This record gives sequence, structure tokens and C-alpha cells, in this order.
Amino acid sequence: MFREHIARFIATIFLLTLGLGLATSAQTDSATSNLAKNRATPPQTFGQSQTALRAIVVSGQLEDLRWPVFSDYRAQVETFYRSFEYSPAWVRHGEPTARALEIIAVLQQADREGLRSEDYDSPRWAGRLSHLAGPHTPSDEARFDVALTVCTMRYISDVRIGRINPQHLKFHLDVEHKKLDLPRYVRELLVGATDVKSELAEIEPPFAVYKETRKALLKYMEMAKEDDGEKLPVPAMTLYPGAGYEGITRLYRLLRLLGDLPKDTAAPADTTYQGTLVEAVKRFQQHHGLRADGFLTAETLKQLNVPLGDRVEQIRLALERFRWLRHEFSQPPIIVNIPEFRLYAFDKGRVGLTMNVNVGDAYDFQTPIFEDEIEYLVFRPYWTPPPRILRNEIIPEIEADRNYIKDNNMEVITPDGRPMAPSRISDSVLMQLRLGKLAVREKPGPENALGLLKVIFPNDHHVYLHDTPESMDMFSQQKRALSHGCIHLQSPAELAAWLLRDKPGWTLDRVEQAMYKGRDNVVVHFAKPVPILLLYVTVVVTENEEVHFYQDIYGHDITLEKALAKGYPYPR
Repeated sequence: MFREHIARFIATIFLLTLGLGLATSAQTDSATSNLAKNRATPPQTFGQSQTALRAIVVSGQLEDLRWPVFSDYRAQVETFYRSFEYSPAWVRHGEPTARALEIIAVLQQADREGLRSEDYDSPRWAGRLSHLAGPHTPSDEARFDVALTVCTMRYISDVRIGRINPQHLKFHLDVEHKKLDLPRYVRELLVGATDVKSELAEIEPPFAVYKETRKALLKYMEMAKEDDGEKLPVPAMTLYPGAGYEGITRLYRLLRLLGDLPKDTAAPADTTYQGTLVEAVKRFQQHHGLRADGFLTAETLKQLNVPLGDRVEQIRLALERFRWLRHEFSQPPIIVNIPEFRLYAFDKGRVGLTMNVNVGDAYDFQTPIFEDEIEYLVFRPYWTPPPRILRNEIIPEIEADRNYIKDNNMEVITPDGRPMAPSRISDSVLMQLRLGKLAVREKPGPENALGLLKVIFPNDHHVYLHDTPESMDMFSQQKRALSHGCIHLQSPAELAAWLLRDKPGWTLDRVEQAMYKGRDNVVVHFAKPVPILLLYVTVVVTENEEVHFYQDIYGHDITLEKALAKGYPYPR
């Protein structure tokens, strides 16, 4: 075996001398180039390093790592080293390369990207470098090399597509199309990049909100270090302006630290809750999805008492979710952020339209997280209840009152959509409804469950955007999770006009005419489908750098945090 290795080594040197395998480009990833750089290494040592390196790669495990098992990256690591004939990529003549030191510096700053530097062995690199600087074995070099390759691949993948595949959490978002060819990318990073940081910045989400959220992360990391974590006392009843409050000093310090109270505001002279503190609490409430009335309610104090370290983690989770999103869209998308109860319509990278929405009930009808394309909208639509609502709500109502269908402006329809004559529901019809052979729909009108507009992106969840019945108030509360899973629009006519803005003649006036005075069930298709994303992000940073936190209404933050705490290998 050793003779064969020497023969291959001599043959490679011979080919290099002839110029047949010489690498002339900075982008080369050839094994011969790597062997040439290592030709000063004694052959015996070189062979030992190769043997040790190959054994680690084949095993898919390295105990030196913070997360030793790299089975999820083993194939990529093997492909990477096969192109180098299993020689070290980051070590030359027993020392780490300059590029290795650059990569390590990036890994040690992973916290600033919303990742955890310890996941990429941040505390261990100093010891490894110190060990390489002294007497060491070829096996030590192999372990160092594989550790750096695995950590680099993990970091690149995590920045690019996130640590956990969102589909593992039943979020129907596609990250597969964004995956990089990691062996090739790392090889090019190894020999071709002139600036590693700039090169890696190219693979992160290009959205302005991602960059602003990362800035907010750094800000809150610093504030978390400054804050002493003292808890505000929670009185038995809501405190109104003018009342005395024993926590006034802590409230003053905290609001100054958060920026809701100007830094030059004088400390309160007594324990009266008043003046600038009330205004600062209003700003805090506005930034935390609360009614900005300045009242010190139990919910307001609960949010004030959230440790700033928890806010840091909340921002990290937001950055993770931004990494799941596609970088390019066929057209500017519509985005609904569920915890914020807010819709955004984008145009040329900027928000062109935004409005409040109502989303699914947190207990029984959570709005799903997925991406799709809006294909058409319907003015004055019918409402056909999805199977779950028909089975669990409408059929029991019919059983209790056989006139329920007629009294609620509904009709029974056949599988081909033909309405049956409205009448008292017979046992036979009820049985066919139970068996799914017949269906029910509500007739168009202002009291229809969908209101006067629905916006359709066909999906298996039976979810869409729509108006609200005229007599129903779904927008007076701050927490608007009251629907059966669909998204209710506060300003449906404005969204319809926005979606139809490139279609000649469809002004806001015409949209309102179609909704309030037009024919029933008028379908309008789009020339090009419009991308739509139903997202779940509990931290939003505005264009003026205001940081807004929202409640984890569905518990998705808790679930993601627990999944990430398990460490590698993450579900891919």
C-alpha cells in the first residue's frame, strides 16, 4: 500500500513538471494542485495524515467537535476530500493556512449572524491552533482539518437555508432550490475568494429586513449585557396615569435602556406614574403589539418583564425563519405575517400596500404557514364550507334544526355544483351530506362568511384571503386570531385594486362597484400569478429601525427553540 502511494506521488510530480496537471486558475479544485502544495511534506507523514483523515470521514463522526456526529454532511465532506485524495485542505507543512485562520475568525463571530458560535466550535479553535503550533502528529492535523471542514459546511448551509428544514416543522416552505453544492463552494472559498467575509455575505438572505433584524440583534445583545434583569412588581389591578407605583425607578431605567424614554430624561422625583413615563410606556406598548393607552396592565408588565436575553433569542428565531425564504420571486409577493396580524403587498422591493388582517384561532384553526401563488379573485362569492367545518359545525346544526340551511341563506348542492330546491332537509339528504355525496354553500351577499370578495391561491389547506361579513367586527382588538384558518382583510377593496393594478380599467371605484352592486360570483383571473407567503415571524424591524415584538400565538417559537436546542444533526 505504501509503495502504491509513493508511486502515485511520484507520478503526480512528474505530471506537474510536464505542465499536464498544473492549476493555473484561482478557482481550481484539482487534487494534483493540493498534492503539489504538500510535496514538501515527508511522504510517510503525508500518508499517515491521509489514512487518519479518511477514517474520520468514513465514520461520519469526530469526537473533537461540539456536535460530534456529522452524518448529515458525511457525503459532502467525503466528496470534498476525495478531490484532494484525502490530503488536508486547511493545513500546510504542519501549520494552518491563512485561509483557515480567516474562516475560523468568521465562525467565532457566528453569534452576530443570529447563529451560535459554539455550534461551530468557537471555544475550541484557540486550543487547536495552539496545539498545531507545537509538537503534534499527522492524526492531529487530520482531526483539525475535518473539524474545520465540517464547521465550515455547517455554517455555510445554516446561513443559506437555516439550520432546520421548515418542512420538518410542517411549514410548507421550500429550501431545496437554495441549497449549495457545498464541496464545490468550499473548494472555491478555499482557493478563490479574495475576501471570505464578502464572499459569505453573498449567500445570506438579500432582504433589507434581514439586515435590519441583524442590526437589532446586535443592539439587543448589548442591552442584555447592560441590564440587571430586575423584575417590575405587578400590582393586583391596572395602574393608570397619576397613580403611585413602587417600581417607578426600575421602569425609568428599563425604558431608557430600550430607547422608549429619551436618554436625557430626568429621573422621577417620586413614585408617581405620570408625564414622560406614560408616553414612554405607550411607545413600548406600540412596539410590543399592545394597545398603546399608557395603562400599566398585567399584560404590559408581563412584556416589560421579559428578559432581554429572551428578546435576543426571539430575534435569532426571526433570522432563522428569514433564511427559509426564497431569494427571488417571479413577481413582487404578498406576505401575511401571522403573529403581527398584518398583510404586506410589495412592489419593486418596497411595501406598496399594507393592512390589518384576522388570522386563524390559536386552538382549533391555526392558519398554516406555506407559500403559493394567487391565481384569481371572486367578487360576491359563494362560500362552500370545507369538510371539517361541514362535518363538525354545519351538519350538527342541521340535525338540530332541519330549516337551518334555508334560514341561513344556504343551499345544498350536488357534486357538479347544481343547487337543490331549498326546503326542509330530509333524512335522506342529511345522510348524503354525512357521506360527502352532497355539499352545502352559502349564497353571495354582504352577510356571506366571505363577505364580498375572496382571493384564491388553490391549496390543500382550504385557506384564502377574503372580506368579512358586514355585521361582524373582527378588527377592534389588538389580538386578531378569530377565524377558521383563512385570512380576513380589513381593506379588501384596496387589495383587489392592488392586485388588478396592471389590468386596464380596474380602478378602486370599479372594484367597489363589483363588490357592492355587481353580479354574483364574478371571477377575475390574473395574467400572471402573484406569489403569496403566509409567514410566522414574531420580530419585525421597520424601515426606520423600530423593533416590534409580537406574541407567539401558536407556540411556533417555542417549538423551534426546542428543536434548535437539540443540536446537530438537524432535520434536513
